[in-house]
Amino acid sequence: MRISLVIPTLNAGPLLDDVLAGVLAQRDPGFDELIAIDSGSTDGTVERLQRAGFRVASIDKREFDHGRTRDRGIALTTGDIVVLLVQDATPQGADWLGKMVAPFADPQIAGVWSRQIPREKCQPIMKRRILGWPGWGDGVTKKALPEGKQLRDLPPFEQLFTCAFDNVASAMRRSVWQRFPLGPRRFGEDIWFGKRVIEAGLAIAHQGSAIVMHSHDRTAWAEGKRTFCDHRNLHRLFGLVGIPTREALDGAIVHATKEHCDYVRSLGLPVDEEVKALKWTTDYVKWQCWGQFVGAKAGADLPGPEGMFLRLLGKRLERGIG
Repeated sequence: MRISLVIPTLNAGPLLDDVLAGVLAQRDPGFDELIAIDSGSTDGTVERLQRAGFRVASIDKREFDHGRTRDRGIALTTGDIVVLLVQDATPQGADWLGKMVAPFADPQIAGVWSRQIPREKCQPIMKRRILGWPGWGDGVTKKALPEGKQLRDLPPFEQLFTCAFDNVASAMRRSVWQRFPLGPRRFGEDIWFGKRVIEAGLAIAHQGSAIVMHSHDRTAWAEGKRTFCDHRNLHRLFGLVGIPTREALDGAIVHATKEHCDYVRSLGLPVDEEVKALKWTTDYVKWQCWGQFVGAKAGADLPGPEGMFLRLLGKRLERGIG
């Protein structure tokens, strides 16, 4: 079984060296092929990839599309299993790859995705969120449709958890990718892949024992923009609506602000650090809730002036979402 790796890159910065060290540390098995698709890096990213043994294909930054760009990278590979990684996700341990490919012993498994842990510089609420998702523990969790059921028979949240897949660190059978390419897809190419393979009667595995270190130090507003894009996508795929009304929105902000701020206070952080964390958390809750509420509305593709406004808003908010 040949194993290929594909990483999309753009000005990855010094953290890339940590990721490459994790990639090159893999043993029994290691990678047979290393491919990167670079969108115009100017910080030495391409040269560092090449020194690490990667074949680098370059595209114009304007051509980048989360699904189609990964498809271009996969098309350059020859592996039976293709692993997808992002430029700031570091595999933990030399056996990470072995754990990722182990579930493919089950012929029903179409793809496997990895657990994540946060980096040290991570807001407390985001750290808790990352460590708690998806909540399936350390082993392999296989997801497939219950016998005799179709995906649309399940409630929206159950549909999401059945189809959950994350290309921060994932692996897929080449034969399945040939049936279900990832793009074109500007956002959420991974969950779209998951939905289609589940509907086809295949299965997805979450490998809780394979871990990558990955998190971001984004502003609360940036997290809110991502939430908007995420919930727009989830409504279109599953009809999911987390916050259905303005009244529910107001209540969610009040409830979540108290719950999250109480958690931050419980950590016993130094005063200055706690003050900053509480400010970030308050802003995060506001934009997270608004992102869910407006994102689901945008995903409904409404007619008339409201729909036109939401489409224009979506184009603005999705700019710069990596």
